Amino acid sequence: MKTMRKIMALGLLALLTFACDKKDKTTEIETEKAKNVKVVTLQKKRIEVQREYTAAINAFDKVYLAPTVPGRIVDVKVEVNDKVQKGQPVVMMDEAQLLQLEVQYKNLEKEMGRMDTLIRYGSVSQQIYDQTQAQYIATKTSYNDLKENTRLLAPFNGVVTNRFYDDKEIYSGAPNTQAGKAAIVIIEQIEKLKVNLNVSARFFPLVKNGMEAQLSTDIYPGQHFAGKVSLVYPTIDPDTRTFTVEITIPNRDLTLRPGMYAKVKLNLDQKEALIVPSSAVLMQEGTANRFIFIAENNKAKHVAVALGERFDDQLEIIPETPIEGKKLIVTGQSKLDNGDLIEVK
Repeated sequence: MKTMRKIMALGLLALLTFACDKKDKTTEIETEKAKNVKVVTLQKKRIEVQREYTAAINAFDKVYLAPTVPGRIVDVKVEVNDKVQKGQPVVMMDEAQLLQLEVQYKNLEKEMGRMDTLIRYGSVSQQIYDQTQAQYIATKTSYNDLKENTRLLAPFNGVVTNRFYDDKEIYSGAPNTQAGKAAIVIIEQIEKLKVNLNVSARFFPLVKNGMEAQLSTDIYPGQHFAGKVSLVYPTIDPDTRTFTVEITIPNRDLTLRPGMYAKVKLNLDQKEALIVPSSAVLMQEGTANRFIFIAENNKAKHVAVALGERFDDQLEIIPETPIEGKKLIVTGQSKLDNGDLIEVK
């Protein structure tokens, strides 16, 4: 009997020991299942609503310099890359026709002076006076026009970007440029540049002169150039539902050049939004659905979100349920499943 009691006592002790060991092992397994994560508090931030456009950079001003009539070129005073100042002589054309017209003009100028005296004393009819005056005005206009087309002056400060004729050649007036225009030289203003953007009509009330813009180009990675809206076209294209916006960019160091391809960002508005690291936003396998994990009661909770604006390595999220003030999991989220036990580090 004593032996039986002893065996029963030993069995009970073994059973208790096994139960304790099992409990300890279960606790240990549960502790091992908790996955380490890091979190941040979700709070709305005031952000700029940006839109990015692509466009070619153009010279702020450009002229295909040529006379209005064909003629013999006496002297092209500039070469490609030469800087010119407004009013500087650039091309001299043959002056023979100008000199002949100048003689006619000066004679008529004297004749008009005599006519002014005669008409006051009634010594000449009004008809003759009017005819002389009309001839004088027409000759003066022709003389000034030919004078402008004999001495071609730079219309603005700029640089010569192309030259098509040499001294003593005959300018024919035939188109000889890629733009289909005739020119002896091309002058461009590149110390200031511009780009034209086609902006959606819904932003028309938001775009104003003086609004800041930011320009970048793949030729200079990492560099940004400041610009401003200098002109907002007053009409909207009915076919594209866009309007044209002109951006002016200072370029005194001549880093940028016409013809470069650029990306232009415009800050069109401000709003409150939830901004999170892009790495915290995951994609459901086999779909385009996006989601995040938040920490709630020591567990990972799956929350579906839509995407808004992108800001470099951050994203605006629009959750399906309110989550402001919740803890967003930003480290370890890629290894989580909905409902996983977590431990915040």
